[in-house]
Amino acid sequence: MNKKTILISLSAVSLILSFFNVFKLPFDLSWAAILLCGIPIIFEAGEALIKDFDITADVLVAMAIIASVCIGEYFAAGEVALIMTLGEELENFTVEKARKGLQRLVSLSPVKARVLHGNTEHIVAVDQVQVGDILKILPGETVPVDGVILSGQTSIDQSAMTGESLPVDKKGGDEVSSGTVNQFGSFTMKALRRGEDSSIQRMIQLVESADAGKAKIVHLADRWAFWIVLIALSTAVITGIVTRDIIRSVTVLVVFCPCALVLATPVAIVAAIGNVSKHGFLVKEGDALERLATVRKVALDKTGTLTYGVPSVVAVVSTSPGLTEQELFHIAASAEQFSEHPLGKAVVTSYRKTTERILSETSDFVMLPGNGVRAVVAGAPVIAGNSNFLQNSGILLAKEFLAASEVYQKQGCTVIYIAKEGRVAGFIALADELRPESSPLMKRLKYLGVEPVLLTGDTHAAASSVVSRLEIDEFHAGCLPEDKMAHIAQYQKEHKPVCMIGDGINDAPALRLADVGIAMGKIGSDIAATAADIVLINDHIHAIDHIIALSRRMMTTIRCNIIFSMSLNFLAVLMAVTGCINPVAGALVHNGGSFLVIANSALLLYYKRGGLQQCPKGKMEKRA
Repeated sequence: MNKKTILISLSAVSLILSFFNVFKLPFDLSWAAILLCGIPIIFEAGEALIKDFDITADVLVAMAIIASVCIGEYFAAGEVALIMTLGEELENFTVEKARKGLQRLVSLSPVKARVLHGNTEHIVAVDQVQVGDILKILPGETVPVDGVILSGQTSIDQSAMTGESLPVDKKGGDEVSSGTVNQFGSFTMKALRRGEDSSIQRMIQLVESADAGKAKIVHLADRWAFWIVLIALSTAVITGIVTRDIIRSVTVLVVFCPCALVLATPVAIVAAIGNVSKHGFLVKEGDALERLATVRKVALDKTGTLTYGVPSVVAVVSTSPGLTEQELFHIAASAEQFSEHPLGKAVVTSYRKTTERILSETSDFVMLPGNGVRAVVAGAPVIAGNSNFLQNSGILLAKEFLAASEVYQKQGCTVIYIAKEGRVAGFIALADELRPESSPLMKRLKYLGVEPVLLTGDTHAAASSVVSRLEIDEFHAGCLPEDKMAHIAQYQKEHKPVCMIGDGINDAPALRLADVGIAMGKIGSDIAATAADIVLINDHIHAIDHIIALSRRMMTTIRCNIIFSMSLNFLAVLMAVTGCINPVAGALVHNGGSFLVIANSALLLYYKRGGLQQCPKGKMEKRA
């Protein structure tokens, strides 16, 4: 329990004891609420007024508290102070939590690098690496600076930086970026860029520029505070002059306090946050749901968002007579069982999910980075790899065979060709598998009037395959982080508020720039999660349409709360001017209004959009 909560609790207890006159004391117990909750409000209002010449809702509250104390209406003063402090605490509960995204982004780049001077290896700090230095990268290490490979072959996981779902084979002459991960095999590289010119630093700059450009919603009561204060003072003065009754003037100030108006927005937001938390959403910024209600486009990353983010076997095609697809799958998995390559591991993992049959014994295993593997499986020589590897090994690949594999390649698949005993036996196609909830979600988004758009760093073929299956009308492939930001900015320029949903480091700038960013929290990077406004903890995207529909209902609730609170204030002012109520009664009117606002907002906790589908548990749990 924090300090503010303790003060509110003590103030509430003191007001209850004062109202029922439980203890006979020489002073009113309401003074506890005035001192604990009222004094901070008065100081904050005075500081804003004197230092910044800024008239906020606190100014009117401070005037009402002071006026009530001056005429001896201590209970009214304490009650107003308590309600306003409670509203402020609820508002604070919904604002952005402290984030450390940039620090984590910086830490993504290693602090040390292996620099070669002749045959000697020196471990130095990354910031000491100079352009032209020769570096050595070991298996599993993160590339420290941008550069070009001089010797060695490997496979680089670039998903965090580019969004590509499959690792990319690299050899001498190919460039590598800082922040990407060396999957296996050592290689030497020449540093080309360092410091602020590196990929990681450019990413940091993109996130910073996007964050600076995002507007924040101003609290309604503060936006209208000047006019509320002006009208309240004028009405109180005129009432006092005409009626010559100071009590009526003070009552006007008390009932003019925007208690229900202050509670109208934060209570509704807290209730909505409570609702979406049941569906796996962590809302980090209080005004994120307000912005989400205006969204007309949803931009989605592909890898890890609409798909699982890991390669898996989608097709096994045998071209050898007498060799079934399952037998070919068994031979390929047996040959790949010692492979360190991500695609080889994916073949073995997918095979073991389809059968309990034990892999055959393998001997003479040889792995050639960038090409494939050789092995002897159950006494028969087997080759598995790319087309060049098989052809260079003397294996003839017929045009019809290559044409059949190209069908899968055009769908964004990666193909592993298999040869047994010197003859081609078939091929295996791997791809990043779609989440089963992706297609139904696209339909429900369109029903809400929200247009889904695919922004991916993956290839055009992979993107085309996904959008055709999900019936997405607009997509952009091969997007770098700055390209995704450019598309987001263009939508905003066209006055089409956009929500970005992604999981990778390459999505972080776009998540920050978008009107609302939603990050996949379970498989996504820490960088994306900290850059986003909302985190989807369990990675189940089936409820995205629910949170959008709820945000719209929340805004309707807020508008109803505001209309009601302002109408109540207007009625209470009329009653105060005519002498129908005193300051205490005026404060009680605020109690009733605030209670109704809270009750109306609480209905959001139970809101459920019709047709909301649950996550397909069976497959998802198996994947998890």
